[in-house]
Amino acid sequence: MSEKKQPGVWEGFKAFLMRGNVIDLAVAVVIGAAFTNIVNSVVKGIINPLVGAIGTQNLDSYSSCLKDPCTGTGDTATGIRIMWGSVLGATLSFVITAAVVYFLMVLPMSKFLARQAARQKAKAGSQEVIEVSELEVLKEIRDALLAQRGSGNSQN
Repeated sequence: MSEKKQPGVWEGFKAFLMRGNVIDLAVAVVIGAAFTNIVNSVVKGIINPLVGAIGTQNLDSYSSCLKDPCTGTGDTATGIRIMWGSVLGATLSFVITAAVVYFLMVLPMSKFLARQAARQKAKAGSQEVIEVSELEVLKEIRDALLAQRGSGNSQN
């Protein structure tokens, strides 16, 4: 009889690429890369100057010395330093990124989806009411036709 033809490698690859989650992931990566530039600009242009009002604008220069003497930088540095300023800068970048993503993307989208779901539920509820009322009308028509037949048979 007729055998089902196995899809080729190319067809399987096309099907893989056309699945929604692959495209969504690709868009997310591109948007995330572009969003990184925005976050870095906010940190360099706003956060670092605010921190600079207290100390220095470069958070990477904040450090503590574990073993004296801590002098020099790079290869000529002596002592043991903990560079907590770079950790603070990375943490601030993360918190800002998370806040912006949540407040500008996740929260509005969840509210939008909740409104859409409420609309769909209301629409489904009204559709059910319409279907029930149509069913009631059809039952009434059926009953009227049966009553008409029944009264027509008894007159003969």
